[in-house]
Amino acid sequence: MTLHPIETTEELRLTYERYLKTIYPFQDDNLRDALWQRLGEKDRLIKGPLLEASPPFKSGRSIAELIHQNVLDPEFRRFCAAKDLFSPSPLPIDRPLYAHQDQAIEVVATRQENLVVATGTGSGKTESFLIPILNHLFREKAAGSLSRPGVRALLLYPMNALANDQLIRLRHLLANYPDITFGRYTGETLEKPEDARERFLSSPGQSLFLPNELHSRLEMRARPPHILLTNYAMLEYLLLRPQDTELFDGETGRFWRFIVVDEAHVYDGASGMEVAMLLRRLKDRVVESRPGRLTCIATSATIGKGEQAQSSVAEFATDFFGETFLPENVVLAQRLALADPDSAWGRGQGSMYKQLDQLEEKEPGPLRDCASDFGVPQAVLQR
Repeated sequence: MTLHPIETTEELRLTYERYLKTIYPFQDDNLRDALWQRLGEKDRLIKGPLLEASPPFKSGRSIAELIHQNVLDPEFRRFCAAKDLFSPSPLPIDRPLYAHQDQAIEVVATRQENLVVATGTGSGKTESFLIPILNHLFREKAAGSLSRPGVRALLLYPMNALANDQLIRLRHLLANYPDITFGRYTGETLEKPEDARERFLSSPGQSLFLPNELHSRLEMRARPPHILLTNYAMLEYLLLRPQDTELFDGETGRFWRFIVVDEAHVYDGASGMEVAMLLRRLKDRVVESRPGRLTCIATSATIGKGEQAQSSVAEFATDFFGETFLPENVVLAQRLALADPDSAWGRGQGSMYKQLDQLEEKEPGPLRDCASDFGVPQAVLQR
């Protein structure tokens, strides 16, 4: 359903006005009338609505083009051709990516440099880091090492709800690609496989029990998944507990390659310092703190605005991860420029839009006459 901003604003104003009239009863009629008069004044309770135009994101190369240019592994052809229960393809191979996704893939997959994805909500941040991770796993498969259990990528979230959302996304992506394993290890994760399976299948709407999703702690200790999802509080426990050592040490702990921190903007102040030290302990555990052995990726919808913020964001990420982040690797959203409305519609006036709104859903004749009276070009009217 389309939201009508003007009608919605007026409805909110009237509802709030009725609420204030109800909770403040007056015995004095003059005081009551004075209050009600002030409440009904224009812009007294609500200012606006304030509308912001969001132009479409610029398009980049498709996955097929990136394969052709040797940016991505050819295995993406098989991966993108697979169909699951939810969509024709988890990643359409010929659909252009957003320009910022294209840029992010280039930074990680080609240059193997650290990355910050600072784009808005709904901009495809997940694909910006998942496609490079999948690319690395596909190349491991070609080299024959993917069959060995062990964490390759850690996806770190500030809360379980975000980790759960990403888990659903991974199920959709990997439903028909059992070679790549994944699992969520949080406080909600049960110990035994049979208990985890029973709870999963008894949950409303859960029917896709994948062989490559590890549901229990015992499974993840025995064969650590390629992609591990957790939160920073659980990561603290995992690093301390002897029973979880297989995730970080020995034969199964030598494959670590990526650390992804989602919603990086929440890690400021004391909590940011604690998580930064936690990441340093993790790096010391899995790669002995050797620089450049791990690719670090941060994502946020609000961490920086505009090109002038790239240097400060890169400095923040460098301090947070203890790894070098270049300002040019802070990827920002790239949007199409707004078209000049004068060339098509002339200079609109408030009275014109008000009359057009009143004529909504009526015959085209009155709409055309109204627009013509306000100087809308004939080329537009004839359409």
